[in-house]
Amino acid sequence: MDFIPVNEPLLNGNEKKYLCECIDTGWISSEGPFVKLFEERMSSSVHRKYGIAVSNGTAALEVAMQAIGIQEGDEVIMPAFTIISCAMAVTKLGGKPVLVDSDPHTWNMSVEEIEKKITHKTKAILAVHLYGLPVEMDKVLALAEQYNLKLVEDAAEMHGQTYKGKPCGSFGHISTFSFYPNKHVTTGEGGMVVTDDEELANRCRILRNLCFRQDVRYVHDEISDNYRFTNLQAAVGLAQLERLEEFVEKKRQIGKFYTENLFDVKGIQLPVPKTEYADNIYWVYGIVLNKEINCTNREITKLLASQGIGTRTFFWCMHEQPVYKKQGLFDGERYENGEYLARKGFYIPSGLALTTEQMKAVAATVRKVMREII
Repeated sequence: MDFIPVNEPLLNGNEKKYLCECIDTGWISSEGPFVKLFEERMSSSVHRKYGIAVSNGTAALEVAMQAIGIQEGDEVIMPAFTIISCAMAVTKLGGKPVLVDSDPHTWNMSVEEIEKKITHKTKAILAVHLYGLPVEMDKVLALAEQYNLKLVEDAAEMHGQTYKGKPCGSFGHISTFSFYPNKHVTTGEGGMVVTDDEELANRCRILRNLCFRQDVRYVHDEISDNYRFTNLQAAVGLAQLERLEEFVEKKRQIGKFYTENLFDVKGIQLPVPKTEYADNIYWVYGIVLNKEINCTNREITKLLASQGIGTRTFFWCMHEQPVYKKQGLFDGERYENGEYLARKGFYIPSGLALTTEQMKAVAATVRKVMREII
């Protein structure tokens, strides 16, 4: 069998039809009609009033942080174990990420640690849903209300997921999505900010577009980047969104297959199938090596690659990022659970185009490699 990539998107719906419409009409820029339609349907799907499409998920976080007013010296509480985009969105504005450790079972931020990190400088909490299960939002929402903090929800990996029946992306003051190719809804690159606050939505639209003044074009009172989203991207996104329920069901089938075929493999921790507030959506199928396994995730992913299986290691913690170490940003800080996940966690092929035969090959290879290293 050929090499099995860690992700391959499924693009066999209306993507080509809608893209041809863009080309035939000449609407390929950010001014095209698919952009507004995609914004409306995406925001509606998560019960939000407003959607602002941007160039990628990182841009969505940056626009969201600027929109809620993060400034020099402001503190934003967030997980240590996540993608660097989350911290960058804060540090680019002169703010300080304040880190909390991970729950070792769900791999999400430990909400029990948030309150003790709140100071008079705390402006916001960034809740980041990771890998398939949402953060325990009731507790986060209560803290945000109690301390009058802004709540930003990063739902980049949670298309179609719910928390206690309510869509991820519907919580807090503002939420963000990514449409990278490994997401349930992809536009190649792309992202979106969603909110119920009209003032925040208008602010995000201005920030997305170089902060052009609304009354006079090419006149700017402040600085922002070009985060615009094209009609071509929106066309693909719209076609993808039409099939979201189907995609979620397929992801859960992939997760079920791997769990049934890997549950008895020694030396590994598999994803939690469900919690009291959500069933796992298996954005990716993650595996964590147990402590008795004397190798790192990087070593095992190399072994799997040599057997034709694509993988990707888990995120690297913010306090161990070389760029932030040079800045002395998190000197002396340790987050043991996050550090362990970063060194021992990886995920196996779980893209929407994955076939049953490929899943069988992946599971058999994981079993073989684990037998060899134990």
